Amino acid sequence: MSNDDAVLLDLNVPAFEKKLFELDAGEVRKVFKTFQKLQALTWNEVFRDHGLRWEQVKKEPGTFTIRLSKSYRTVVEREGALMLFQTLHLVHDGAYGEK
Repeated sequence: MSNDDAVLLDLNVPAFEKKLFELDAGEVRKVFKTFQKLQALTWNEVFRDHGLRWEQVKKEPGTFTIRLSKSYRTVVEREGALMLFQTLHLVHDGAYGEK
């Protein structure tokens, strides 16, 4: 596992899929644009990208959040080159386990 590896996306977690499929068409376009961006990046680029705002969830080691759009953040985990999408949150604090 190297931070120079390309990011591979795993969107197959049921809780994430459920929220993703509930988004309206305009929001889906924004989120999928971010997915396309992520696939073109290495892990080092993800960590440095100011738009994504990669942040560790303090209460859950190994769990992070990134911004998918102005309205949504997602909780992710890293497993090698895979970025595993866990949950999707409209309220950004929800991604951190807060109200």
